Amino acid sequence: MPSVSKSILVVGGGIAGISAAVEAAEAGYQVFLIEKEPYLGGRVAQLAKYFPKLCPPGCGLEINFQRIRKNRKIRFFTTSEVESVTGQPGSFDVTVRQKARRVNDRCTACNACVAVCPEERKDAFNLGMGATKAIYLPHALAFPMKYAIDESACQGSSCARCVDACNYGAIDLAMEPKIFKLNVGAVIFATGWKPYDAARIDNLGFGRYTDVVTNMMVERMAAPDGPTKGKLLRPSDGAPVKSVAFVQCAGSRDTHHLEYCSGICCMASLKEATYFKEQNPDAKTYLFYIDLRTPGAFEIFSERVQKDANISATKGKVARIVENPATRQLTVEAEDILSAKKIRVDVDLVVLAAGMVSSLEDRKPDAPIDFDKDHFALPRETAPGIFVAGCARGPADVSSSVQDATAAAMKAIQSIHQAALV
Repeated sequence: MPSVSKSILVVGGGIAGISAAVEAAEAGYQVFLIEKEPYLGGRVAQLAKYFPKLCPPGCGLEINFQRIRKNRKIRFFTTSEVESVTGQPGSFDVTVRQKARRVNDRCTACNACVAVCPEERKDAFNLGMGATKAIYLPHALAFPMKYAIDESACQGSSCARCVDACNYGAIDLAMEPKIFKLNVGAVIFATGWKPYDAARIDNLGFGRYTDVVTNMMVERMAAPDGPTKGKLLRPSDGAPVKSVAFVQCAGSRDTHHLEYCSGICCMASLKEATYFKEQNPDAKTYLFYIDLRTPGAFEIFSERVQKDANISATKGKVARIVENPATRQLTVEAEDILSAKKIRVDVDLVVLAAGMVSSLEDRKPDAPIDFDKDHFALPRETAPGIFVAGCARGPADVSSSVQDATAAAMKAIQSIHQAALV
């Protein structure tokens, strides 16, 4: 029998992965945290505010980053993905592939490299709203606070201006990808989610009309470090938004797109309605929904938001969205089920509440995990020692994901103890 490894692998550096990692490490276990992006924080880092306190997520994330900095039992690897997992509880062999960041730990984030870089790329953190240079800091509060190079945009050694500009020897354009192996006692998959591709919903105009955006794009627009520095402006001309329509279940609960409900979209839209109200108390807000789902204590928040005279909620699906090319005004055509009428409203901006999709939809690791038809992960009954947490196993809010991750950390510890008793 192989010896029992008292270490835990956590796959995914979002809020669930971070929570599982710090809880396990603070219980005394060695933790290896794997994240495919060049920073930790996941989707939560992209939000302007999050529940339950409606505060900026940077505060809560920074507390967890401090816990990681101070705990020597946590080792994290960014720009990395798990390729395979084999073994049994107490001894899993894991293969990890790490992309070349091309920036080493000497980086001080001084920005000298960005000033001389001639190439640009779409700003992935801001969901394509704006651009960065080929060498870039993922976002203003990135952890680790270290630049990365997008190899698809970089000219490499034929340019090398960033190398000459760096006074710390932090840029290595010859850095190669590498594969390394780990042996761990348990594995937690907390690979998170991505937004549904709203361009696939033909009748709602995303991708055709500049002023049709998604809920996550609004989060970035409302964030102080976002593309508009926190100002909610119409993308087409930069004008303040005086009227906005939220389209719920954009592609969700639909046999042609996502058949399931993501559970958090109604609350997200109500929260984002308060963003517009804060910047313009007279802004008109229209919410179109199939069912307004705000369970538990969130019902109080929902009722408070809807009491505003400038916010109206209509039960009914949106049939289509069209744009007036002269004014860029958008017309939303929808049904009002309760009055049995068709209605039309003209607005400056339309926000699509796109659903949550498993991050493992396109690329699944070679590991003893099963998946449901929507690509969310399910641990096999025949593969103990492997656990799934947060949005990797289904749509969830931040609070539920943190609780789920804490439970997964406890289960991972228990599985290692049980393996040691065999």
